[in-house]
Amino acid sequence: MNMITDKKKATRFILLLTSAYMVSYIARINYGAVISEMVRAEQLSKSALSVALTGSFVSYGLGQIISGFFGDRIQPKKLVLGGFAVTACMNLLIVFCKNPVQTAVVWTVNGMAQAFMWPPMVRLMSELLTPEDYRRACVVVSWGSSAGTVLVYLISPLLISLSGWRAVFVFAAAAAALMACLWTVCCPNVSAAPECGAGSGSLAGIRPLINFPMLSVMVGIILMGVLRDGVTTWMPSLVSESFGIAEEISILSGVLLPLFGMVCFAGASSLYRRVFRDPVTCAGVIFAAGFAAALTLVFIVGKNAAVSVLSSALLTGCMHGVNLMLICMVPQYFAKYGNVSLISGILNSGTYIGSALSAYGTAAVTEAGGWGVTAAVWAVCCAVGTVLLLTCAKSWRAKYDTPVPASEEHRCE
Repeated sequence: MNMITDKKKATRFILLLTSAYMVSYIARINYGAVISEMVRAEQLSKSALSVALTGSFVSYGLGQIISGFFGDRIQPKKLVLGGFAVTACMNLLIVFCKNPVQTAVVWTVNGMAQAFMWPPMVRLMSELLTPEDYRRACVVVSWGSSAGTVLVYLISPLLISLSGWRAVFVFAAAAAALMACLWTVCCPNVSAAPECGAGSGSLAGIRPLINFPMLSVMVGIILMGVLRDGVTTWMPSLVSESFGIAEEISILSGVLLPLFGMVCFAGASSLYRRVFRDPVTCAGVIFAAGFAAALTLVFIVGKNAAVSVLSSALLTGCMHGVNLMLICMVPQYFAKYGNVSLISGILNSGTYIGSALSAYGTAAVTEAGGWGVTAAVWAVCCAVGTVLLLTCAKSWRAKYDTPVPASEEHRCE
């Protein structure tokens, strides 16, 4: 299919991608949203139930690389459709799990299925959208993750009060099944694989990642994953345990996190376009803002519920901004190698290395030292991310000063 140059058609396509990404989040982060209620209802420890989160993050991270590789070789529409079909089944199956081991196995499979969403979507955007629409799509589609998170944190307390935590997974399964049908009807096809480009259809395209600035970016992505998903997953527990607030209300407080995320997506995009012009410097500055929020949380946690929630929301919002820079904007700098999907998958896998570390690590640190120690760990992660990215920014600019949009570079005359 040719590039979509008509603005109305491009907007409809971007809205389809946004809806798909939103539903994928509903069927993925719902476990984290209800884990505190699962701990209470099933009389299990946070550590036991967090194994499923760790398994999901590990399989999702590994799956990003697999999905990225096949996203450059196989019709991306089919990969996304398969991901929705499997994630619908896993969300339904978890309702029947009897112990943490079964839950961990099912949710690990769900993580792998979810991995077949983002890299193929990046391939679709790079093949079908103009450079201007690609940048616009990065922001709007990213809003889908925040919208999905808002829906999960709004609907989960209601479903829990009506039918228990299992109803949240039934709802997510139904949403994924409906999205699979819509995707089948509305998503356009692209060629099976790019026919030009230095790294097309091979692993050669990852060579530009093996250098100091890109390794620094990868570490920054891992730290972002630790913070974004660690705070998002455990903030309801932080609020509930620190201030004695009911689980349903503490889950509802999680709505603030994605709302701040949507604002920070727009703010980070504006900062990138108008001030810094390169994503690494921009991400380093946003990490610094996250450090200020985390440091505030260190001194206020357990003392003021409203400020604790606000600081957590600001911290995760900053990490969403870092995610936009390093996961969405960076891949376009490598489009000339013909492996946009693969490189996108590799970079995104770093997020879920961090997520896997945070899923079990946050629970373990909190059980050992309390939420004050956990907040201090988050502040240290922000500080390291700030220093690392700002230190390598000059090297980044020297090596990757001019991005080559995939929609231009990948096309054979």
